Amino acid sequence: MKNAFYAQSGGVTSVINCSAYGVISKFKKDFSESNIYASKNGIVGLLEGELYDLSKTSKPLENLLDMPGGIFGSCRYKLPDLNDEAFYKKLFDQLEKLFIGYFFYNGGNDSADTCLKVAKAAEKYGYDLKAIAVPKTIDNDLAVTDNCPGFGSVAKYVAISAKEASLDIKSMCKTSTKVFVLEVMGRHAGWIAAAGELANNTEQTFVHKILLPEVSFDEEKFLSGVEKDVGEQGYSVIIASEGLKNKNGELYASSTETDSFGHSQLGGLAPKIASLITNKLGLKNHWSVADYLQRSARHISSLTDIEQAVAVGKAAVKLAAQGKSGVMPIIKRVSDSPYAWTISEGDLNEIANEEKTLPKNFISNDGFRITKAGIDYLKPLIEGESFPKFRNGIPIYEGIDLHLQKI
Repeated sequence: MKNAFYAQSGGVTSVINCSAYGVISKFKKDFSESNIYASKNGIVGLLEGELYDLSKTSKPLENLLDMPGGIFGSCRYKLPDLNDEAFYKKLFDQLEKLFIGYFFYNGGNDSADTCLKVAKAAEKYGYDLKAIAVPKTIDNDLAVTDNCPGFGSVAKYVAISAKEASLDIKSMCKTSTKVFVLEVMGRHAGWIAAAGELANNTEQTFVHKILLPEVSFDEEKFLSGVEKDVGEQGYSVIIASEGLKNKNGELYASSTETDSFGHSQLGGLAPKIASLITNKLGLKNHWSVADYLQRSARHISSLTDIEQAVAVGKAAVKLAAQGKSGVMPIIKRVSDSPYAWTISEGDLNEIANEEKTLPKNFISNDGFRITKAGIDYLKPLIEGESFPKFRNGIPIYEGIDLHLQKI
């Protein structure tokens, strides 16, 4: 029987280890005579010959369900063109050492590209391998799937944080801070920022402005709106996506640094927006950046998100058992209310390097809020709680014991 390889890739989430649990537990059950290895630091671990032998793990796999981050380590590493025969020979030689016939790669857009290249290279160079991508991204921008494991928990974190911060600002706005800016992740798609709308309800507005990459930033219109919020309500809370663009389609805040996939290093939007408010309106303000906090907050992860993360992991093993390769398990929405979903199959040729942005009907006419259609889409994804185990007031996050094997 062939063994399996599993790796985590790209930015991690509070529920990626739930997908690991799904893959590992399902593979051990359905392929009881085979072994599964987890790569240290994504595909880099495979290339460097560092893998964890999961047959030696003594702690309960269920511990993975509570643990944020990527327990096996992740990476950002772009594979070369398929014509690089030497590279792929080395990769497949490494897999052959452990009789690997199943390749599970857990990540987002760039990771889907990696998995697709491995699937195509295996076919091109005659290596018997079933390569399955397992979806994960807080950005919620994977094509074909309704939503992405990792996003629901970040959306929950942003909505809760925005609401709580708003109550704080409201308390002090008479004589102190009148504007608060929270910067969240989202390079080209504003899904995370849009989740700030979930802080609001029909009785009260906690988030007044949402700045999206899909809407060109109009400084005058924005400043006028903030001034109106402060005049009418005493304060204004703004959720800003890091990928905000100006009228020319250029990033409003970015640096010259790039990663291995050529993506610009983002950040610095919140202080830039805050400076604009200070200089143009003279209003006292504060800003904050959710950064890694938004994607690591397992203590308030969405139960829906956890369940879907496990489900796609198990579905990946099922697809491999069916002899599929170059595919990804995807989430299909059956209904909004009551919320219902199922798992289907997506072709990596339609997913890799593609991005799904916010639909126009999710964005209000003024460009600063999210419509009912958007709320109906977002709301089920943050529902439910599944708190980790605590000890002395702190989450345990025990994980599993890892046994590194050099190959």
